[in-house]
Amino acid sequence: MRKATAFTVSVTAGAVLAVPALAAPAQAATAPTISAKGAYLYDLSTSTKLYGKDSNTKRQMASTTKIMTAAVVLNTSGLDLDRKVTVRQAYRDYVAAQGASTADLRTGDKLTVRQLLYGLMLPSGCDAAYALADTFGSGDTRSARTKSFIGKMNKKASDLGMTNTKFDSFDGISSTGNNYTTPKDLTKLARYAMKSSTFRSVVKTTKTVRYATTSTGGTRTYTWYNTNKLLGSYNGAVGIKTGTGSAAGPCLVFAATRGEKTVVGVILNDTNRYTDAAKLLDYAFGSSTATTMKLRSLPSGAQQD
Repeated sequence: MRKATAFTVSVTAGAVLAVPALAAPAQAATAPTISAKGAYLYDLSTSTKLYGKDSNTKRQMASTTKIMTAAVVLNTSGLDLDRKVTVRQAYRDYVAAQGASTADLRTGDKLTVRQLLYGLMLPSGCDAAYALADTFGSGDTRSARTKSFIGKMNKKASDLGMTNTKFDSFDGISSTGNNYTTPKDLTKLARYAMKSSTFRSVVKTTKTVRYATTSTGGTRTYTWYNTNKLLGSYNGAVGIKTGTGSAAGPCLVFAATRGEKTVVGVILNDTNRYTDAAKLLDYAFGSSTATTMKLRSLPSGAQQD
């Protein structure tokens, strides 16, 4: 959720990370040492906790909040992913005022809900988060609708048993400091979100090119890169979301699949988040990928989070 950078548009075809099927070795014997303030690792295949560090300590979560934003939208009864949403100037004004990460949505453009989910999760667009909250919240005013949407986020957290989590924002930009979670709670959310095939498709995508209708009937091309550098760097990585804030520090919710084994994890406040995530994944898979991993670089002008 860092300050927005210059945004570039191109017409190169989008690409989705291909994950090779690998045999899953036994778990490594010794848990790694990591610098994260809090962390958690969970094996989806066996429903087993693999690792925890201050896993019940409440911390700010920055843009990993957007996992819940997406989850609430995808949980909407009768959801039409092809529903068109018109971009309002208020969304752009909000991003400019906050110096927030952006999908660079242009006023008057019409994007589908599916496209907004990509704009939310890949470049960590706070404008896309605003658009979704405004669309799926209830009320007569934009303020009422976003407040309603945040209420839905907290209701879903309660339903999932996230007892140490609270949302006061639809994107992780907290005005009160009451936007917090724990590594264990955030792992619960990741486990829930990854049940959605749409969510899985979005968060494993390294780059996408989308076309929207402008207010004058033309076509605008949006090119978004995933801020999660673990994708394309760690063999088997399939998501999930980055987050960075002054109070939260660098955060990462991650997942990887090798063979029949899928693990999800959370790292909160860690300047070495990618290396430490790789160490945890190596611990789960009994491998040594972290020692040779070279992080995928983002092109000039792409959002950072």
